[in-house]
Amino acid sequence: MNSHSSQPLDIEELTFSHIPVLPQEVIEGLVVRPGGHYLDATVGGGGHTRLILEAAPDVRVTAIDQDEDALAAARKELAEFEEKITFIHSNFAAYKYPSNTFDGILADLGVSSYHLDRPERGFSFRHEAKLDMRMDTSQSLTAADVVNEWDEAELANIFFTYGEERLSRRIAKRIVEQRPFHSTTELAQAIASCVSPKYRYGRIHPATRVFQALRIVVNDELKSLETFVAKAPQALVPSGRIAIISFHSLEDRLVKHSFRNSSLLQVLTKKPITAQEEEIVNNPRARSAKLRIAQRVAAS
Repeated sequence: MNSHSSQPLDIEELTFSHIPVLPQEVIEGLVVRPGGHYLDATVGGGGHTRLILEAAPDVRVTAIDQDEDALAAARKELAEFEEKITFIHSNFAAYKYPSNTFDGILADLGVSSYHLDRPERGFSFRHEAKLDMRMDTSQSLTAADVVNEWDEAELANIFFTYGEERLSRRIAKRIVEQRPFHSTTELAQAIASCVSPKYRYGRIHPATRVFQALRIVVNDELKSLETFVAKAPQALVPSGRIAIISFHSLEDRLVKHSFRNSSLLQVLTKKPITAQEEEIVNNPRARSAKLRIAQRVAAS
C-alpha cells in the first residue's frame, strides 16, 4: 500500500506546527480587542492562539484540547506567552463553561496533519498502523473495536450517515466477511477491493469516507460538537463572538442550524466564509474549511 512504510519517520518533522486556516478572517471575525479574554476550544498546535495573542495588547487565552500531545506541543510553541495562557486538558464538550466570561470563542474542527502523519495514531491509511483513531488516548473505544465487533447493519449505517458513503452496504458486507482487521492498510485494501475500478481509482481513495465515519464515531465528534455549540454561547459576554471552522458538510450543517436555533446568538455569516485561492495554494487543507460566526445577543 505504502512502499515507504518501513522507512523510519523523522519525528522532528511531525510536530503540531499546524498552519492556522483562515487566519485573517478568524481574527477579524472575533474582533480581538485589547485586554480581551478568549477561549481556543481546540488549541492543536497553537497557531490560532498565537494570532489572537498577537492581535492586540494584554490579551489572555484559555486553551483547551482533548489531546495531551497537542497541549504539550502548544505549550512549547507558545512558551513566550505563558503568563497569558491557561492550558486545560479537556474535550470541548466536557469543559465547564463559565458564564459571561469570554470576549470570543474559537473552535477549529479539523484533524491536524500531525494526527494524520503519526502512523501509530491510526487515523490514516497512508501508513500501516493499528486501527486506533482516538483523539483522547485515555478512552477505551478504538476503530478496531467498531470494525471488528459492530454488526453489518450498524457499520453500513455509520458509513452512510457519517461518511456520506453511497456504497456503505457493500463495504460493510465485505468488512464483516473478512474481519478481523488489525491494521489501517488491511482495512483500506479490503474496501478498495470491493468497489468498481471506476470508484477505486477516482479522485479520492475509496476508503476515505469510511475512515472519516470511523473517526467521527470513535471520538463521538458530532455529539460533542452539538454539546459544545449548545453550551459555549452562555460563556460569552454580551456582543462576544463565537467562530467555528468545519471541514465537512455534516459539521457545517450542524453549526449552521445550531447557531440559527440558539436564542443566545445572532448569526453574522449567512454563508460560510471560505479560503481565498492564494491561501489554498499555500495551505491545501484550507480548501474545504468553512467558517461561521455568531454574536452573543445582550440579555433582554
